[in-house]
Amino acid sequence: MTPDLQTDDLRPDYEDDRNFATTLARGLSVLRAFRAGDDGLTNAQIAERTGLPKSTVSRLTFTLGCLGYLTQPQRNDRYRPGPTLLAMGHVAAASLAFLDPAQDMMQALADQTGTLVLFAVRDRDKVALMRTWRPQRAASIWLEVGHRLPIGSSSSGLALLGASTRDEFAALLAEGPEAPLDGTPLADLRMQARAQLIAQGFAVVPQGLRYSTNISAVSVPFRSARLAGPVAFSCGALDDVLPADRIQTKVGPMLRDTVARLQRLVGTDGIPAWSGSPND
Repeated sequence: MTPDLQTDDLRPDYEDDRNFATTLARGLSVLRAFRAGDDGLTNAQIAERTGLPKSTVSRLTFTLGCLGYLTQPQRNDRYRPGPTLLAMGHVAAASLAFLDPAQDMMQALADQTGTLVLFAVRDRDKVALMRTWRPQRAASIWLEVGHRLPIGSSSSGLALLGASTRDEFAALLAEGPEAPLDGTPLADLRMQARAQLIAQGFAVVPQGLRYSTNISAVSVPFRSARLAGPVAFSCGALDDVLPADRIQTKVGPMLRDTVARLQRLVGTDGIPAWSGSPND
């Protein structure tokens, strides 16, 4: 990327389509700026996270507040998710109904492995954490819900790449995700990830590509009939808790088998998320 490259130069192709509603997209980017650990956000903080001008953010937060998507208890107070947004979240959660039976299974996995177990989905050009399970009797790394990871430098992203169809991969590329740290094209990394999934049933990012150098992780993709693309379950911990040999001999296989049990439980006969052809 050249230093003088502007944000507008990196827009996905669909943003040039005459049917694309830019104002709506900006409003949604304001909602996406909120994270689970936030104690509300000011307009300035939202502007910093979204890259939008503060004047634009002020108009959007005012509108979203009027419609109930955001709430501002007192004038000049911080904005927080409003009742309308929360109601929509409950409706959207119906698409993730498989997380109910996954709850006990993933908590047991976290306790047995001493790792933080994560559930992640693709969020435009990155991977977003949607739920976590911490081991009850062991210290673990802490990543909050809403945390976003790079596609090419995280095991969750690698699992999603390996399980993606041609159309799903094309949709990802349209978002302009960052290339892996060593410059490997995402198309090549996708095939490397698929090879890992076929050979062992889980994906691990090579040491030199990890976005966090002291954290190890392993991931397995999952598919639901109610979602348009693959999602991922992962186990992560500091390197001394989760060295490479422990991933290969214990934690990776345990995660793979747990996800397979969940897949069977929700009625897909345990068919792996990567079973189809990458050219489908």
